[in-house]
Amino acid sequence: SYFGYDPDTLEHSNYDLFLHKGNVPQGLPGQLLLSTSDERISLLPSSTALATLERQSPGQSGLGLVIAKSLAQLWQDFDYAVIDSPPLLGVLMVNALAASQQLVIPVQTEHLAVKGLERMVNTLAMINRSRKQALPFTIVPTLFDRRTQASLSTLRVLRDKFPDEIWQGYIPVDTRLRDASRAGLTPSQFDGKSRGVLAYRALLKHLLAAQLVPQVA
Repeated sequence: SYFGYDPDTLEHSNYDLFLHKGNVPQGLPGQLLLSTSDERISLLPSSTALATLERQSPGQSGLGLVIAKSLAQLWQDFDYAVIDSPPLLGVLMVNALAASQQLVIPVQTEHLAVKGLERMVNTLAMINRSRKQALPFTIVPTLFDRRTQASLSTLRVLRDKFPDEIWQGYIPVDTRLRDASRAGLTPSQFDGKSRGVLAYRALLKHLLAAQLVPQVA
């Protein structure tokens, strides 16, 4: 919604990529790209149809590499790809892991989110045992509100449990991010000096400085 598109009204989306039994027709990913208000960014949109993918593709082989195959057709025109995947281990998560070289894991600063993170890290460790090279990850605390004891204590827990993987900053609660989404603008276009935007810029600077931002993240 930051780019002004409604996933419920899109005629075509990345769901189309999964309709060819694991193959990706040449040129299809490029045809699905949408322009945005930022000329440096293109969008390969998702849609609500993806929610049916798990039910419609039981037992189908080859679907785990669809996104990787699609991105392979686009690299000549792009420097980076950011994949936003649901946190459930299914077809979409498998695709994201197969196509990625670095994971950024956002975690709300609340107790239940930490429990979910622990399960995610355990799953990732299991997957890494089957990979030639382990997939590095960075944990990013989000929706941090320094006025609440819950946020403060959860941030301490995250830093204690994952000292090597956690980014030492955090993304604060910022209603300007929500306002930007409602306006169909990127946060930096809506209010480039908001607390949320400044925090995300600091995160990007950290990842780039540590050379943790590869071609797919």
